[in-house]
Amino acid sequence: MAKDMTLLWGTGSPPCWRVMIALEEKNLQGYNQKLLSFEKMEHKSQQVLDINPRGQLPTFKHGDNVINESYAACFYLESQFKSQGTKLIPDGPAEQALMYQRMFEGLTFYEKLNAVIYYEWYVPEGERHESALKRNKEALVTELKLWEGYLQKLGSGSYLAGPSFTLADVVVFPTVGTVFRFGLSPERYPKLGEYHNLLKERPSIRASWPPHWLESPKGLDTLKDI
Repeated sequence: MAKDMTLLWGTGSPPCWRVMIALEEKNLQGYNQKLLSFEKMEHKSQQVLDINPRGQLPTFKHGDNVINESYAACFYLESQFKSQGTKLIPDGPAEQALMYQRMFEGLTFYEKLNAVIYYEWYVPEGERHESALKRNKEALVTELKLWEGYLQKLGSGSYLAGPSFTLADVVVFPTVGTVFRFGLSPERYPKLGEYHNLLKERPSIRASWPPHWLESPKGLDTLKDI
């Protein structure tokens, strides 16, 4: 089954990482994959554009089915391989409702993180303002406090939707991994730090850990004062 799958991806990209975690959790190792470089603009190459006209990563194909949006690919994998590997959508209505809620809130979390760590990348030099960056940082602090509160309410050792690892963890953990890679203080955000420690040794997450993070374990300090 995995031999019919192709994933084009970039290291350190949370959307790519989501799909890779889902593939691991569904025991779909051995898929065709190619690591591309964002710096060399390989995501805009013809190889990618032929499958993904947006020129973005991940680019994912299963047989003739193309699913490039990372959330959609994760849903697809759970739906198609329901009885294989980890069950990623719980049966209970309360846990399922919380899973969907946290999954889609995860998009806001990721967006607010990007607005801070990639501000200089996204905004041309002449259009940058300290006041805008300050506003973005304040919005990220508000977001981080929300997630800290969610985890506090669930108690120690919990996943994002309760006692089971679900699609919410598949799609949100890469953002959590990234905030700590960029220097967020686990002392200031202890519940997020605890959640990060709980999941970072999970086999699916270790197997898909961004290779350049392994090569350079010391991260950046962009968020150290957040």
